[in-house]
Amino acid sequence: MILFLVALLSFYVAWNLGANDVANAMGTSVGSKAVTLRQALVIAGTLEFTGAVLFGHEVSETLATKIFNPALFISQPEVLLVGMISVLLAGGAWLQIATSQGLPVSSSHAIVGAIAGFSACAIGWEAIDWASIGKITFAWVITPIVSGAIASAFYSQVRRWILTQPDPLKQLDEWIPWLSVALIGIFGVIVLPTVSHPIYTLLTQHWGLQLPPRDLPLGLGAIASVSLTFYGWRQLAKSKVQSQKLALEQSEGSKVVPAPDSLVEKQLARFQLLSACFVAFAHGSNDVGNAIAPLTAITYIIRTASVPVDGIAIPLWILVLGGAGIVAGLAVWGKKVIATIGEGIIPLQPSGGFCAELATATTILLASRLGLPVSTSHALVGGVVGVGLVRNWKTIQFQTVRGIAAAWIITVPISAVLGASIFAIARLIFL
Repeated sequence: MILFLVALLSFYVAWNLGANDVANAMGTSVGSKAVTLRQALVIAGTLEFTGAVLFGHEVSETLATKIFNPALFISQPEVLLVGMISVLLAGGAWLQIATSQGLPVSSSHAIVGAIAGFSACAIGWEAIDWASIGKITFAWVITPIVSGAIASAFYSQVRRWILTQPDPLKQLDEWIPWLSVALIGIFGVIVLPTVSHPIYTLLTQHWGLQLPPRDLPLGLGAIASVSLTFYGWRQLAKSKVQSQKLALEQSEGSKVVPAPDSLVEKQLARFQLLSACFVAFAHGSNDVGNAIAPLTAITYIIRTASVPVDGIAIPLWILVLGGAGIVAGLAVWGKKVIATIGEGIIPLQPSGGFCAELATATTILLASRLGLPVSTSHALVGGVVGVGLVRNWKTIQFQTVRGIAAAWIITVPISAVLGASIFAIARLIFL
């Protein structure tokens, strides 16, 4: 019965995570009209679930054993069990509050803050891994700045070499290969090594082929880049033919020909949608751990009557539960945060949304190489603001940005206080 109730609680946290964090993947695409809200919910839901189930175990293991010192709980596993229940309650409550206000916050920070709060209340300040907390604080400050700078650089080049040229369609035709390589290269470094690993294992262990580990993801990336280039050229050629037909009809007074810039934005919308798909998949594989890590630790304690110290194997049913919760929350509550990111900061076009998502992916990649924990919310909001600074800083809704920043600042301390308070009450009742 305890495990059943905790599983429902974990589903509730995943629900709130889906309602809030999945806007990182699809908010700019909806805001730029690259996809409708309904299409975004279906696409993001499918990819988030797939990423969570297939690749969600690594982050879950880290959160379940690394933010606090589990060795201090060896003699009292029941304390850790109650503490992880408190973490789920605290993290879920804060995410629901933020989502109800349309504020994109970091679920990672909410769960980490709740874990730190309960650990300090249960054992003392020495139970907290302060090095991890310090990294999170540093990442919170630097992530939106770096992402905003990268988005500004991307968008300024797209604007200079494509959007403001006398013949933007011709310029786009020349730039499609470079945009394809940038898109597949940045996201491929994040996704392809993980996705290609089962294929690599099959080829080397079962078929006996000897391949360097990096060759397979590089080959897949090259094939994807070339394929995306030819697809982009084909779609652009269709648009040109359609434009010519409309021009002929306009000469007869029956149609209005769309401007070349609108045709360029239509093509860039396809690139933006693909980038959003990569973000959704990567987000599902990483952030599902925020919802299921406490459940994983609780399941381990109930099954073994001991504390996980050296890592945990994540059961498949827990990954499925987390993925399903993310999809359900996205479908029911996700519209508010999607609207905030996609429409509440600046009015977006596909070119701007594409650059913001590229900047988000680049920032996450750089941070991963440096071993820094980052927030997708922070990166994407910074990217959107960076695009706005290049287009026209007066179009930025700074009131919305201030509200988002305030939510970022208070997430860790509020979650910590909630985690400690809930644990203190639960300890009086159950321990």
